[in-house]
Order: sequence, then structure tokens, then C-alpha cells
Amino acid sequence: MISAIFEQFVEASPLSVMVRALMERIFSAEKLDELFEETAEQQYTRELLFSSVVGLMSLVVSGIHPSVHAAYKALENQIGVSKPALYGKLNGLEPKMSQALVRYSHRELAPVVSALGLSQGMQLPGYRICISIAVLDPEQLLVRDVFPCEDDHAQERSLLPEILDTVNAKDLWIADRNFCTRAALLGIDQRQGYFIIRAHQKLPWEALEPLTAVGASPTGAVFEQAVRISHDGHCLTGRRVVVKLAVPTVSSHHRCLLL
Repeated sequence: MISAIFEQFVEASPLSVMVRALMERIFSAEKLDELFEETAEQQYTRELLFSSVVGLMSLVVSGIHPSVHAAYKALENQIGVSKPALYGKLNGLEPKMSQALVRYSHRELAPVVSALGLSQGMQLPGYRICISIAVLDPEQLLVRDVFPCEDDHAQERSLLPEILDTVNAKDLWIADRNFCTRAALLGIDQRQGYFIIRAHQKLPWEALEPLTAVGASPTGAVFEQAVRISHDGHCLTGRRVVVKLAVPTVSSHHRCLLL
């Protein structure tokens, strides 16, 4: 009888059945708990499994329940621990567990996106594009990596050493001006990576040639010049691209990128 009911669902809504089957396989309790055991350094499993925490939080982030408290009340019997024990588990999760879960999700879901023909394709053949700081994979439209920090007042630049540790040759990093520092640019270059970063007005650089008009964009005239950036005995030659806006913004009449 169960098989007959399941077949009706398959025939009526095959896509929803396929999605549920894929999600249950990828985010199975066994795999999530295995990830926890491989990653956690200080926290350990006593009564509440990591997979149970992920399952409960997924109900909150997806909007099925408005808060952790509401989700707990709805699933109290299934969770099997007190509310203080639940919050203790949540508060004790190491930041690297969040990072490991994001990396695992990308690793498992990227082949699915490609198999379904939903990938955006190679946007720049030969390069892996990384849009920080929650590192977006623009080809699969999935977040590849994240760099959690327990200090909510920390400046994004304080995470730079962790980010640079993940840079590989032929990576193309796209970032806002918060990451336009000499340490970041030289660090990416030394790892044989590349960058397209909005220039910070306080970044020291040396012009190697005059700013030259090279064309136009939908927003204004485009200029570029070769520049040199030096730091701690290292230097790189890059390209400074300036767009002089046809319609100035509130704060500026131009936009500048470093490539």
C-alpha cells in the first residue's frame, strides 16, 4: 500500500519527490553527525546530535518556524532534551563547524546543480571565481565557503589571514574595498591568484603611466593605467580601472577598480 501511495506522488509531482530524496541523502543524519565528529575539536556529543541541531535550525532559517524557541516547542518530544540543553549546544558550537557545513554543502550540491543543467557555465574559463566574504560560486550559485567570527564587532579585514589561506592558483577573487589592502592584494598575487577589487582611496600605489581613456560603459567613460603596489619588500604591477560616471552618485563621480 505504501508503495502505491508513493507512486502516486512520483507521478503527480516528480520534481518535489526528487528534491526531497536528494536533500535527505545529502543532509542525512549519519553524514551530518560524521561531519561533526571529523571537525569538532572541543565540543562532543552527549545527548543532542549535531544533525538534530541542523534539522531544527533549518526549520527556522526556511521560515517554517519564526524562532528557535518556536521550533523547539513544536519538536520538543522529538528533540528529547531540555531547552537549556539545546541552547547550550547552540552556544557551544565552534565557528569552524559552520564553515565545515558550508563547505560540505557546496561539495555535495555542486554536482547536483551541474547534473540538472542549472549551472551558469564557465564565466571565465581557466579561473575559479570567488566573490567574498561569504564566498559565492557564481557558476553554481552556491556559497562555497564562509569565515565565521565570534566577535560581532570585528572588522572584516581581521579575517584576511584565514581567507588568504584558501586562495589557490588561478583563483579570481572579487571583493569590495574593505579588502583593498596591500596585504590582501600582495597575498593573493603571491599565491598565484588574481583579483578584481574596488579600490580604497587610502591604498598607496604608484602610477606607471598616465590615466588613459579606453572606451565607455553603460554608466560612464572608462579609463585605465598601469600601477605598482609595494608592501614588505614585495611588489606587483596591476591595472587601475576608473569609470567616470555620467550620473554621479551621492558620494562620488567615479568608481575605481584594481585588477
